[in-house]
Amino acid sequence: QVQLVESGGGSVQTGDSLRLSCVVSGRVFSNYPMGWFRQTPGNERTFVAQINISGTRKTYTDSVKGRFTISRDNAKSTLYLQMNNLRPEDTAVYYCQTKWGNNWLSDWGQGTQVTVSS
Repeated sequence: QVQLVESGGGSVQTGDSLRLSCVVSGRVFSNYPMGWFRQTPGNERTFVAQINISGTRKTYTDSVKGRFTISRDNAKSTLYLQMNNLRPEDTAVYYCQTKWGNNWLSDWGQGTQVTVSS
């Protein structure tokens, strides 16, 4: 059974930092590109960042470029998202996901809540 378990969220102030983690089990983590998504109430889940298998290629949505850094530790089957200079508009539930070919899988975890107050 595949599990994606996100953690590290919290309530912070504008300009603060958080580091999210996602531990993957039941799937060979090092075989897949991975990504982070976020969702606010009443809205669809949106793409934040992705990383290739080796960790050498990363892409970000424009609004987080220069502030967020995605990384991975294949030995620990863990994906990370370092979030610096947080803004209120970053408030959301953050999810990790696996990429299969050109598609993102749909076995979502419970997510981790990030709340940024001004």
